[in-house]
Amino acid sequence: MDVIIKLNSQTAGRDKLVRLLQYASKAAWHFLQQKEVNRRSVDKLKSLEYTFSSFRKLLRLGRFLDTLYSALVSVHYEDLVVRATCTLSKIAHALFLLADNMLWVGRTGLVSVDSERWNKVANKYWLASVAMNLARDLYEVLRLLERGSRGPPAPAWYSAGPPRKGLPLATLAREHKDVLVDTVKNGCDLMIPLTALGYARLSPGAVGVLGVVSSLAAIVGLVDPEARLEPS
Repeated sequence: MDVIIKLNSQTAGRDKLVRLLQYASKAAWHFLQQKEVNRRSVDKLKSLEYTFSSFRKLLRLGRFLDTLYSALVSVHYEDLVVRATCTLSKIAHALFLLADNMLWVGRTGLVSVDSERWNKVANKYWLASVAMNLARDLYEVLRLLERGSRGPPAPAWYSAGPPRKGLPLATLAREHKDVLVDTVKNGCDLMIPLTALGYARLSPGAVGVLGVVSSLAAIVGLVDPEARLEPS
C-alpha cells in the first residue's frame, strides 16, 4: 500500500500505474477474444483500455516542454555516448509528447485532427526515443563487462595468473540492477511502436504483455533508487 501511495503522489507514478492497467486490459481482451468469451466482456475491456489511454494523454498534456527543457541539462553530461543518447532521446520524446497532445485534442472533438497521421508520427518519435535509450543501455552493459574483465588493480606482490574471463551476466544483473531494469523496460517498449508502425507483427495480447512488463520495470525504477539508471 505504501508503494501505491508513493506512486499515486507523483504524476509519473500515476502514469505508470495507469499504463500498467491499460496494457493489462489490452492483454486481457485479446486473451478473452481468443477464447471466444462473451463479446460484451471483450468490448468492456477494450473500452477500459481506451479510457486509460485517454487519461494518460491528459496527464501528458504540455509535458513536451518539460522534456525538451531537460535536454538542455543532458547536453552537458560528461560522457559523450551518454550525452548524445540521452539528449537525442529527450528531444525525440518531446516530439512524441507533442504529437500525443494533438491526438488528445482530436479525441476531445475540439478540432478536427487526422488521428491516423498523428498516431504514426507519435509512434515514429517514440521508437526513436526508445532506440536511443536502448543504445545507452547497451553501452552501459559493455562498459560494465569491460570494467569487469580488467578487474581491480593488482597489488605489487601479486604474481600474474590466468586472465579474467569478464564479469558474469548474473553478477552484472545482481550488482547493477539499474542497468538491468532499464534494459528490460526499453527492450519491451521497443516492440510496441515497431508493431504499431507495421515493422513487427505482434498480437495485441503480446503487445499487452510487453507493456505490462515494461510498466512494472518503470515502477520498480520509481520506487527503488538503486534500480534507477542515472543520469537519465
